[in-house]
Amino acid sequence: MRPNSVLCFHSSSYITLRSRTVCAALTAVIGLLSVSPSANAQPSPTTVQPIPAWQEVAGGKMEFEVASIRPAAPGASWHSNMDFSVEDAAIPPGGRLSTTTKLGGMVNFAYKLLLAGPRADEVYGRLPKWVSTEFFTIEAKAPRSDVTKDQFRLMVQSLLADRFKLVVHFESREMPVLALVQIKPGHFGPRLRLHSEGPPCDATIPPVDRKSPTIPDVWMPVCGSTQLIDWTNDTVILGSRNTTMEMFANYTYLIESLGLPVVDQTGLTGKFDIEANFAPPWKTSKAQGPDAISDFAGPTFLQALKDDLGLKLVRTRAVIQTIVIDHVEQPSPN
Repeated sequence: MRPNSVLCFHSSSYITLRSRTVCAALTAVIGLLSVSPSANAQPSPTTVQPIPAWQEVAGGKMEFEVASIRPAAPGASWHSNMDFSVEDAAIPPGGRLSTTTKLGGMVNFAYKLLLAGPRADEVYGRLPKWVSTEFFTIEAKAPRSDVTKDQFRLMVQSLLADRFKLVVHFESREMPVLALVQIKPGHFGPRLRLHSEGPPCDATIPPVDRKSPTIPDVWMPVCGSTQLIDWTNDTVILGSRNTTMEMFANYTYLIESLGLPVVDQTGLTGKFDIEANFAPPWKTSKAQGPDAISDFAGPTFLQALKDDLGLKLVRTRAVIQTIVIDHVEQPSPN
């Protein structure tokens, strides 16, 4: 990572660095983790067709008034005039969507999904190569200007079915996981708090003073995002405001490769502000050799979970609900 850079996770399913700026709201990656206790779970997949609460509230099937999809120009990268995260952030005025993304980014947005690491690989591993490599540019206009973000999602669902011939279903599967739990039930770490106890989302947050040896109490400028900024002694500060434990559990795989899906079993409901300081694995160069980690002054991410947040990861089994793509076709340009 370059000095003074920001690590931001984008809906195009990879990590992007932006120097000396704060990234836009965190976009999610493809999939959905919905966890329930694994007791009495069947070992074979069970096909279900849930209707998420957000989709019922949004009003069911909707379509764009007009929409175009075409292959992006060579060398294109992800961009969008709309926040693709699972948060209910404000949408651009005028009821228009303008984005360049991969199919995964569109599926993620359309189904309000969240998945990382091996679970994302499982969704896309058997699909044609173009699904993971090719970008498409979408220009679309809603039938009216006062639609909500979730109604935009429903319109993108219809667009994917029409132009990509996308067919999906959901399956519940029991598998090994790492569960995020509280070390002491009811006890928060010093850098985990209820969002209601911190500044509201419309508050102005002062810029971070990177020369100060003291980590600021609040540095995240926006809500609904998870970001990392460089700090002293080869460490970073992770920050997230107004987030759920479920979202944070899933994002941990983007911070450190743990080999198993991470699921929320903290029992904590509502929205939280989170901050943690640690030395990330990517700051240890391979050229430095296996002993380089001993030179780092900061704790590991797993240690920061315990010291800063009062949380830990334990190995267990859980039933995970995941999206399955049954059919998809490459669209013709229009």
